Formats: sequence, C-alpha cells, structure tokens
Amino acid sequence: MVSSALTASEEAQLAQTIEMFEVITQSQPQDYQSLEILKEAYHKLGRPDDVVSASKRIAKAYVMMGQLSSAILEYESVLQRCPDDAEVLTALGELESKTHNLNAAQDADAAKGQTAHLRRRSSFETRPSTLEFDDGHQMMRKIFVDSKVIAPSDFDLCWLKQDMSIPPDKIVEPFVQTLSDKSVLPLEKSLKIISDKHRIGYLPLDRYDVDIELARSFPLETCWRWCVLPFDRMSKSVLVATANPFNKQAAHELEVASKQRFIWYLASPPDLVKGLRKVFR
Repeated sequence: MVSSALTASEEAQLAQTIEMFEVITQSQPQDYQSLEILKEAYHKLGRPDDVVSASKRIAKAYVMMGQLSSAILEYESVLQRCPDDAEVLTALGELESKTHNLNAAQDADAAKGQTAHLRRRSSFETRPSTLEFDDGHQMMRKIFVDSKVIAPSDFDLCWLKQDMSIPPDKIVEPFVQTLSDKSVLPLEKSLKIISDKHRIGYLPLDRYDVDIELARSFPLETCWRWCVLPFDRMSKSVLVATANPFNKQAAHELEVASKQRFIWYLASPPDLVKGLRKVFR
C-alpha cells in the first residue's frame, strides 16, 4: 500500500528514482549506496517485497566489497521481516564462519605490526602538510598519464589550475570536456576510464528531474568552480553529480555548506552544465 502521506508528485518522483537507480545497479551490482536509495524508495512506496529484495542485494554488494560485518547486519535486518528466509540463513552461516576465520588471522597479525605502527605514527605526526587543496589533479594524472592514455603535455594543456582567491564568473567545464574539445580524448572514453577506476555509478542526468530548490541551497561558487550539481535528496543523503569524483575539495566545500551525507554519481559534462544553467539562472 502506498503511503497516504505521499502526494502524487512525490509518488511520481519516487517512481522515477526507482527506474533510474535500477538501471544503475544492474550495471554496478556492487554499488550499495544506490541500492540503499532503491530500498528507501521502495519503503516509501509501501512495497515490502521489493524492500527485502533490495536488502539482499545490498548484503551481496557488501560481500563483493569485502565489508562482511555490514553484510551480516543487512542480512539480519531481513530476518527481522522474514525470520525463516532460507537464502538469508544460509548466507549468514557462511559469512559468520568467514568472519571468524578472518578475525583470528587479524589478531595474529596485530601483535606483529604494533611496534611498526607506532614508529610510523610518530614519524607522520611531525610531517608538515604542504597541500593546500586536493582537486583530484594527482589521481586524474595517474589514471590518464601514468597509464599512458594521454601524453603529459596534453594533460598539462587541458588541466585548469584554479585560483581560489577569485570566484568563478561562469561554469568551469570539467577536465574531461576540455580533453574532448581539444581532440585529445573522446568524452565517452574518458568517462569510462573514470567509472572503471572509481567504480562510481553513471547517471544519465538529462533524464532526471533535478531538485532545483535543493541545488540552490548550495553555494553557486562551489557548483560553478567544480561543475558539481546536488540533484536530489533521499532520506538523509544528498545525491551529487560530477565529472571528477576524485575532487576532495569540492566534497569538502559541500560538506561545509550542509552537514549531510553525500552520494556521488558520474555524469556527462554537457548534462552537468545544462543542469547548472537551469538551476542558477
């Protein structure tokens, strides 16, 4: 039964969310964050069978990512609804056995590494930090130049160094768009390289109904400078589209603006620019 608290518009938005994120999770089965969004949408629409199915998929995603404790907790949440679910009971038994073996091995290694850890910690704490901000430059250079996808000179030509003392007067197009504009690397290939490296879900932003009021609640300067677009909210999480998921400075600025959890998705730069122009007219 659909919750009576939902308006027709909210139901339509949730249906769109489900359609979009089912596509994402089919191609990215380990994307437990997107599966959490699906689970929440199913819950709001009063679809308990789909909630259970989503929980099982989340647990399997956690297993794929090596997060066994989280997988166990997710399976246990299913048992609260379906205490006799044979699939879940079997999976839990296997996970608990695997976790026991891993804990035993980790305990054996812990004593050996304790002294070395203390030495490293002492050395690290006296080391000064020289990095002013991390806009993803180092990681982007690693996956595009060190992997010999493009030449170092092409990277330097296309990477824009930001002057943080001056606010942007327009939307700054992402690095991968500049690569395409200068005929260095096709946009589709750049996005695939980033997606494969980061294992981030790709979102066809042009098909999504962006929450304009939500987007406008974040600083224009951050959204324009880093070409990022907060496009929707699900429960306590804000969904953000970007063409550079390695940009820690953009993430930091959004977190300062709103103390919420952020879930990032890869999007095409033309879609990002179009969305930002619509939001910040």
